[in-house]
Amino acid sequence: MLPCGLCAAGCHSAPVSKFPQADCPPPSHSCGVANIKGNKPTKQFAMQYTLKRLMDVHPELGAKLKQRCYAINGVCATVHRELGPFLNEYMYQDALQILLDEQQIPYRREYYFTVAFHGKPIQHKHFVDFLINGDILVECKAVDKLAAEHRQQLWNYMRLTGKQIGILYNFAPPMDQAEHYYLDTQDGMMYMF
Repeated sequence: MLPCGLCAAGCHSAPVSKFPQADCPPPSHSCGVANIKGNKPTKQFAMQYTLKRLMDVHPELGAKLKQRCYAINGVCATVHRELGPFLNEYMYQDALQILLDEQQIPYRREYYFTVAFHGKPIQHKHFVDFLINGDILVECKAVDKLAAEHRQQLWNYMRLTGKQIGILYNFAPPMDQAEHYYLDTQDGMMYMF
C-alpha cells in the first residue's frame, strides 16, 4: 500500500476506485478521510442505487447482518417506546446514547469524517449521528416519514466512509421506522436487509 498523504498516519492506499466517480478506500484506523477523485461534476456523481433485497441474493449474509443489528434495533425501539413520537431529533439521540451506555454497546456519537477533493481536504466535516461497534452507521431522524433524501444522505455517508452497514431510524412517527442497508464495496451495489 502506498500512502496517499490524506491523513497524518498515511493509512490510505493509492486510489483504487470501486465507484465510477469516487475513490473511497476504507481507512484502516478509522480516521474518517475519504477521497473524491478530481472528475468534473456531472449528473452521474450523485450515487443512485438500484436496491436489492439482501435475503434474496445472499440469505446467509442477510441473516448474519440482522443478528449484528439486533441489539441496536432493540435500543432504538426502546427509546421510541419510552419517549414516544413527535420529539426533537436530539432528544432521541441523547436517549439512544444513554441506552447504548447502559447496554455497554461501543459507539461514537457524531462520528465525523472529512472528504479530500483533488488531493486536498475539504474543510467542512460531515457528521454521522452514531458509529456503533466500529462499523455500523446509524442516522437518526425525527420526521413525518423517511424520504429519498434521508436515504441518499446515509448512502453517501456509507460510500464516503467505506462503512458497509447503515441503519436509518425514524423516531418521530407513532410507528417508528427502521431501514437497514448493506453496501457491497466490491461491486458498489446497495442492498436492503
